[in-house]
Amino acid sequence: MTDNTPRLFDADELVLATHNEGKVKEIRARLDGRAVHVFNAGDLNLDEPKETGLTFEDNAILKARAAAVATGKIALADDSGLAVDALDGAPGIYSARWAGEGKDFKMAMQRVYDEIRSGQTPDNFGAAFVCVIALAWPDGHCEVMRGECRGTLTWPIRGVDGFGYDPMFVPEGHTQTFGEMDFAEKQSLSHRKKALDQIFARCFPI
Repeated sequence: MTDNTPRLFDADELVLATHNEGKVKEIRARLDGRAVHVFNAGDLNLDEPKETGLTFEDNAILKARAAAVATGKIALADDSGLAVDALDGAPGIYSARWAGEGKDFKMAMQRVYDEIRSGQTPDNFGAAFVCVIALAWPDGHCEVMRGECRGTLTWPIRGVDGFGYDPMFVPEGHTQTFGEMDFAEKQSLSHRKKALDQIFARCFPI
């Protein structure tokens, strides 16, 4: 019988295993008001491990455990991306790689649009942003939660805020892209917030 008892976060330091400043901003906002000193991967000169997993869950766990072992501190990592219905879930875990070494997400968004239009279902612009959060302890224990935000892709891209594929994604029930929304509005809807809410509800004492 599997023990599903959550392990509670009881430390005063937390490592965010990411170099992405947009993600750091979102996660720090969620931690606001808690007496926790937050480090990111850049603060600690942590290398980014190779993402060799086949799922968002695999890669989030891999990154969180690598940071926890390297620092001896509890570490939080996410793996996230855009899953496009017409592309059978692509770019998915390869969302960042579609932007190339230069992190050119305009190029990546153009590729998404071009591949949808060249496919067998060129009018299917349904998509979801997916985020899996992993919270890892130095002993290897890991808590994992998944959040999704459904929506529709739009072209041409709109907005200059956010990051990644935000300027082409319109969440369900809204008319603005994530790239047009202010930070607070996007944060209230985001896939990362949904995953973080579950991690906090499970692991962080009130």
